[in-house]
Amino acid sequence: MQTLFFISMPKNNRKGKAAVLTDGEYSKIRRQIRTEKYRLLLDLAWFTGERWGALVQLKVSDVYDSRTGERKPKEDIIFPAIIRKHRPDGTAETTEIPVHHILKESLGRYQPETDSEWLFPSRCGTKPICWKNAYDIFMRASDDAGFEAKGISTHSTRRSMVNKLRKSGISKEIIRTFTGHRDNKGLDPYFEIEMDERRGAIATL
Repeated sequence: MQTLFFISMPKNNRKGKAAVLTDGEYSKIRRQIRTEKYRLLLDLAWFTGERWGALVQLKVSDVYDSRTGERKPKEDIIFPAIIRKHRPDGTAETTEIPVHHILKESLGRYQPETDSEWLFPSRCGTKPICWKNAYDIFMRASDDAGFEAKGISTHSTRRSMVNKLRKSGISKEIIRTFTGHRDNKGLDPYFEIEMDERRGAIATL
């Protein structure tokens, strides 16, 4: 298992929190990514909310079902505990996240470059791509899309997914099954209350 080194990046006066993206901003960033491999990586981040450090370590068998001889996207993506961020006490759980229909289409189009066991293999095929390469490509696409001053990082996709679920009325208990948080104390800092929600609250008075 490769060791991942996470680099602390400034969030442009956002108190250390990555910017939350809209659907339109996600689409603009995606259009700047040249290869299907990294477009799929972005799609997985957007529709699962998993950390990029875990995404780059996914294996083909975590995502596709090949039992019939034909590779088909699974209904639920498996994120093994070993690749997920561990809590301070050293624990983590394997989680399964249902595949959104748009993500399923993206998975159906993807053709790995090698016969590697890794979903996102490095050039040699014997190990996955490194997080730093994925980060560089994502940030370059964000800059090219015109968001260099927005405070985006790879954590933006995770915060965006959490906030989309919250605004859709999904309970914290269900959201935590995706994020892996044991309680709301760890989840609540992900929430970002937007100005239109604040105005709406005042309008109810």
